[in-house]
Amino acid sequence: MTGPAVVLVGPMGVGKTTTGMALAERLGTTFRDTDADIVAGAGKPISEIFIDEGEPHFRELERQAVRAAVAEHAGVLALGGGAILDATTRELLSGLPVVFLEMGVAEAVKRVGLDAPRPLLAVNPRQRWRELMAERRPLYMEVSRAVVSTEGRTPEDVAEAVLDALELRKA
Repeated sequence: MTGPAVVLVGPMGVGKTTTGMALAERLGTTFRDTDADIVAGAGKPISEIFIDEGEPHFRELERQAVRAAVAEHAGVLALGGGAILDATTRELLSGLPVVFLEMGVAEAVKRVGLDAPRPLLAVNPRQRWRELMAERRPLYMEVSRAVVSTEGRTPEDVAEAVLDALELRKA
């Protein structure tokens, strides 16, 4: 098989990184996060990229990071919350074992917080969250083989649910 063993998509704060690390450990493989790749390449946090260069520049960096990671990484891969906005990225994910991690707005506010450095949630976070999810949910669904809720679950529980959803349990 070529490409990642599992790709995790979903909104900011849903737990893609934490779940991804737990999942990689269970599968005996490595973990990679495209947001971390972008930060490492740019030498600054994503919030600063948004402020200094703007969202279109960030989205181009994200597109490149996803393309590189899908081509190079065979383990568990977590994508940034907005990576699925790009049509070429969605096409790239076609046929891969993608799982959409989801949570509701109340859980999102609890996890992400209202003062976190999330540029897309800077003004009216609850309303903006609803708008982002209305825009992105159909795209997350389009690229995913399975949907796993993270509500009220530990990252370990979510990792187990992902293994079940993708039928990746070892006999």
